[in-house]
Amino acid sequence: MVQRGEITDRAWQEIEPLLPEYGQSGGQWRDHRTVVNGILWKLRTGSPWRDLLERYGPWQTCFDRFNRWRRDGTWDRLLAHAQTKSDAVGEVEWEVSVDETLIRAHQHAAGARSEPSEEPKRGLLNPPEEALGRSKGGFSTKLNLACDGKGRPLSVLITPGQSHGSTQLEGLLDAVRIPRPQGSPGRPRKRPARLLADRGYSYERCRRLLRERGIPHTIPERRDQKERRAGRRGRWPGFDREAYRRRNVVERCVNKLKQWRGIATRYEKRAVNYRAMVVIASLMMWLPS
Repeated sequence: MVQRGEITDRAWQEIEPLLPEYGQSGGQWRDHRTVVNGILWKLRTGSPWRDLLERYGPWQTCFDRFNRWRRDGTWDRLLAHAQTKSDAVGEVEWEVSVDETLIRAHQHAAGARSEPSEEPKRGLLNPPEEALGRSKGGFSTKLNLACDGKGRPLSVLITPGQSHGSTQLEGLLDAVRIPRPQGSPGRPRKRPARLLADRGYSYERCRRLLRERGIPHTIPERRDQKERRAGRRGRWPGFDREAYRRRNVVERCVNKLKQWRGIATRYEKRAVNYRAMVVIASLMMWLPS
């Protein structure tokens, strides 16, 4: 019987074939579905790993498998698969909206042990600041997000709380990558049909980046920008008010992600672990209910 908040039968049928094989035969090995449900419980409640309910097995098992699948890219592959399957039937709306949101970091998120930040063939593993910083909201992390027209995450980036979202626009666009279905020709889909963003992205460097990539965009100008160009002649950025009203999908997406308490407040010491939690929450938004 599926408990509240656990993965449904339809969703499990979609991801089960993509999960790594079990360990050696003959040994004790907790089944994948129980472990996944344990990870979802921890993400939904924000509880410490050691407080995991007994029905999900030893907490070390859930934590180790969460870490192993983060390191080998399983969580990212599952999300890419769900996005690819949706895009193959034309369900992905390529009017992309971007935004940033501040995540308060719990005091337990600080104090990660210093470890080598480089890993062979994988590059940066543990950034020195672990995506933690100080902002007007206090000790925090910034979650940068791009979502499709249905409010489902396409890419996520995490940075220290004091960083500005406009500086992450290029990274967000680069991280959008939906492969073609297996056997279909063509490169992965990356370029939005249109990009919607708020005034926080109304900088010339952002508009220049979008023009260079041939991406139509709707970004309102800030008041100071309007005042500076008052009375001047020239071609100024256009603004489609009707299109901009559809940007609210990214705000609804943020609200859905923050329904997971492990996302709304950061408890993870490692930036890579917190990002993996965001990827899992994003995956659940793509899977069938």
